[in-house]
Amino acid sequence: MENLLNTRSMIFTLYGDYVRHYGNEIWIGSLISLLQEFGHNEQSVRAAISRMNKQGWIQSQKQGNKSFYSLTERGKNRIEEAAERIFKFKPHSWDGKWRILMYTIPEEKRNLRDELRQELIWSGFGSMYNSCWLSPNPLEKQVHDMIEKYEIQEYVNFFISEYDGPGDKQALVQKCWDLEEINEKYDLFMREYSQKYIIAKNKIDKGEMTDGQCFVERTILVHEYRKFLFVDPGLPEELLPEKWLGDSAATLFSDYYRVLAEKANAFFEEKFKEGKDIKKISKDYNVLSHPLMVEKKE
Repeated sequence: MENLLNTRSMIFTLYGDYVRHYGNEIWIGSLISLLQEFGHNEQSVRAAISRMNKQGWIQSQKQGNKSFYSLTERGKNRIEEAAERIFKFKPHSWDGKWRILMYTIPEEKRNLRDELRQELIWSGFGSMYNSCWLSPNPLEKQVHDMIEKYEIQEYVNFFISEYDGPGDKQALVQKCWDLEEINEKYDLFMREYSQKYIIAKNKIDKGEMTDGQCFVERTILVHEYRKFLFVDPGLPEELLPEKWLGDSAATLFSDYYRVLAEKANAFFEEKFKEGKDIKKISKDYNVLSHPLMVEKKE
């Protein structure tokens, strides 16, 4: 939960999971009330909002004596970019091809090289050798966007090819990703959250869990599960080990989220409407659904 204590990170989480469905704008007083549930005080919220405003992530607007904050285009793009990366949790059939990105970025551009490396990992690429990255996923658009974004056309080569040995596909996967370590992370998540899920479900059924507590639990759940976007490359089923826990973790996330969703949303709406008309709610917003959820395959 260490990142949860970062006020700026929490504000982004609230915009991504709640505020963007309610007209993308929130009164600072409502934001302070919501973040107090996680132990953030008014001073830290105002300082974070001020910093985000200066950095161009959010913009302010006065209505009477109240200040409202909405995401700028840059802020919206960041939220949407994160949403696009969620595709790696969606099951897909493998076309048998590998996407290979090779680059030779000069030493004086080391910072650019480090940024590119982080983005490749986030997108699901694995490192086969230094400066040689591999993925079985159809990431052509993401790769071309990265090349354009970092203006590295003269330093890179991108291939789509088939593997012809001498080893097998599983050996290639093991060279690029530590699936055992990722499986262990899923195991830890499931052991912690299966217990929390049972306790919360019993409490909710008995009317012993408040809307505020559900709001905190749901936000922490999403925050923790979202971390797998950084570690799980989202490999197709054909390349996964037999005892893969990713699917079980996804089911647990979905079940726990749905148990908490309505009461959590009721708490958010109560705080939100203290400073804002709630009628701007998105027509396609489904309280019981979340982008991280994966439909089960029959």
